[in-house]
Amino acid sequence: MRAFAVTPIHLPPEEIRRRQDRYDRLAPPGLRIELRDVGEAAPTSLDTGESVRASEREVAAVLATAGTDFDLAFPDCVLDPAVPDTVSETDVPVHGLLKLSATHLAGKGIRFGAVVRNEAIAAEFDKRIADYGLSAHYAGSRVLDLPFSAIADTDVWNRALGEAVRDLAEQGATAVINGCSAVDVEPADLPARIVDPTELALRLLAVEEA
Repeated sequence: MRAFAVTPIHLPPEEIRRRQDRYDRLAPPGLRIELRDVGEAAPTSLDTGESVRASEREVAAVLATAGTDFDLAFPDCVLDPAVPDTVSETDVPVHGLLKLSATHLAGKGIRFGAVVRNEAIAAEFDKRIADYGLSAHYAGSRVLDLPFSAIADTDVWNRALGEAVRDLAEQGATAVINGCSAVDVEPADLPARIVDPTELALRLLAVEEA
């Protein structure tokens, strides 16, 4: 099974390789993911509402080029840019990492929250959860206030989780979605488990296709 993945922002070659290596490591047996950069017209970071909308437009354009050589496609982003608008417009099914992972948690009756890098991402994340009809299961998001460079720095990102996760646990969350598709989650002694949405979504896709 071949999957076509598109970055939400324009990235340098070394970051594309890092993310591709991560997909190669996380992909269940039988699932092969080909990651492509969204292109130079896209923003280089998601820091404002305008950059989120620009990302969505560019991702939609690239997803529409996924040919029949692929079995499915998805944006390489937990915000699911363009997913609602492109499901019926491409030659292959388009999935969302957030939609898959959050719907799975809600379906199991799990109350979950999320940690995200900045305020713009938090606003879009919260909107997506509402659009998916999952607000009743959602404890909200907490902003880690981290620079873009923290995405590729596992230690920095994971050190920032503690206070946010404890706060969400106090709101009843027993799981917390790590609000970036490209960050590795490390085991930690926290009051709620951290969910890697990419790892969970890939497992669900493999089961569905099987």
